Amino acid sequence: MAAILVYIIAGLGAGIGTGLAGLSAAAVISPMLIAFLDFPAYEAVGIALASDVLASAVSSYTYAKNKNIDIKNGVIMMCAVLLFTVIGSLVASVMPDMAMGSFSIITCFLLGIKFIVRPVMTTKEARENRSARRKCMESLVCGSIIGSICGFIGAGGGMMMLLLLTSVLGYELKTAVGTSVFIMTFSALTGAASHFLIGGTPDLTALLVCVLATLAGARAAALFANKADSMVLNRVTGVVLAVLGAAMIVVKFIV
Repeated sequence: MAAILVYIIAGLGAGIGTGLAGLSAAAVISPMLIAFLDFPAYEAVGIALASDVLASAVSSYTYAKNKNIDIKNGVIMMCAVLLFTVIGSLVASVMPDMAMGSFSIITCFLLGIKFIVRPVMTTKEARENRSARRKCMESLVCGSIIGSICGFIGAGGGMMMLLLLTSVLGYELKTAVGTSVFIMTFSALTGAASHFLIGGTPDLTALLVCVLATLAGARAAALFANKADSMVLNRVTGVVLAVLGAAMIVVKFIV
């Protein structure tokens, strides 16, 4: 029963992060499964990626309805993401559990602090000044980086994608989130398939509960995010990730 509760909390937290700020389910699910239930890191990442698929699809649909998505450049980035997701997944299959688990947990905490201290307040106008060629090259390079991270730690592109879309590519927050979840729908599917083919079938109960909880959280959060102020999105997401990250660091390294 305790395990089921962890699955539900992890899934809801992951879904909220996906719908609010385009973060991957792996920002919450894989660290929680690793820290609280001692799941093998590779299996936890696979479950997180699988949970990401439907949650990201539902979120991207919501953002598209509100015209907060960049399909053209998103497709270019997605091609690079998919290729390097498979490569990252292969590398992750031979990495020690501790290396993967520690990286996921610490990144979750630091990203939360980032959103609180330095919220993303870029405007759409800033990106419109960039040439089409520059946008294409930036999308390819960033897609390669994101895909490698997706396959390696199960980020579905989420954690680093949001940072790169806003800091490097110049997207304003809502368009960055919409484009992020659009790409994550496909990158997470590729990453999950790679993990399951390489690592075998995961715990089916954990998989089913996490998928359903993540889907529910993402749907509600995406509806809220498209109506909320950008500063509110930054603060809420930052606090949630920082608290979860801190709790998992305590469990993992101190308790």
